[in-house]
Amino acid sequence: MKGQTIYKILNQKCSQYEEYGFIENDPIHIPHMYSKAQDIEIAGFFAAIFAWGQRITIINKCTDLFERMDNVPHDFILNHQETDLKKMLGFSHRTFNDTDLLYFISFLHHHYSKHSSLEDSFSKGINSKSESVEQGLINFRNYFFSLPDAPSRTQKHIASPAMGSACKRLNMYLRWMVRSPRKGVDFGLWTKIKPSQLVCPLDVHSGRVARKLGLLARTQDDWTAAMELTTNLKLLDAKDPVKYDFALFGMGVEGEM
Repeated sequence: MKGQTIYKILNQKCSQYEEYGFIENDPIHIPHMYSKAQDIEIAGFFAAIFAWGQRITIINKCTDLFERMDNVPHDFILNHQETDLKKMLGFSHRTFNDTDLLYFISFLHHHYSKHSSLEDSFSKGINSKSESVEQGLINFRNYFFSLPDAPSRTQKHIASPAMGSACKRLNMYLRWMVRSPRKGVDFGLWTKIKPSQLVCPLDVHSGRVARKLGLLARTQDDWTAAMELTTNLKLLDAKDPVKYDFALFGMGVEGEM
């Protein structure tokens, strides 16, 4: 398919899917329930980590989790008592269980006790000349598991480019936090990472559409493929390539190809 045709199709689909109605049935619905920046960060982080499987299940699991936190996630993270953690017992989503959840809470408490935002934990190692968020994601995983009580079983829930992963869920989370809120979907809370440095979330839906459009040749859904796709999307919009995630994902989910 010729470049101009692809450009026209993707921009049309971006306009169709990047709009407020997209939120209701997507995991991004969860952080949109909050207005405080730290609540948005925490709710978004869990929603992104849980983002595999049916979207309605993801939303329901997040709703359950934050009800256990009395719907004040930042306050709960900072000020919970040992007895409050009993409410977390029995929580699970697919392979994520209460052992993982308790460590996530422990890490977030450690971080927010010293910092006002999660932004620095993702932006470390990224500067104005960085091509992408690759080093930031590597550093984030290392930092996340730096506490002495980190369970080995929990490591599978935080991906890293250093391990070859496409890091779909973390890249989606960064899209939420970094991209402009102008369309009412993403939040634009963070400024230390530029939209041009984001990497397109790659999953079975976006990958299938990208390959049919000739934007992705690699057959594996790994970090190399995510970077290949993003590099090609930068030919369409160098400043905001990840906006096309809306088009690729939306077309894939709706079976438009």
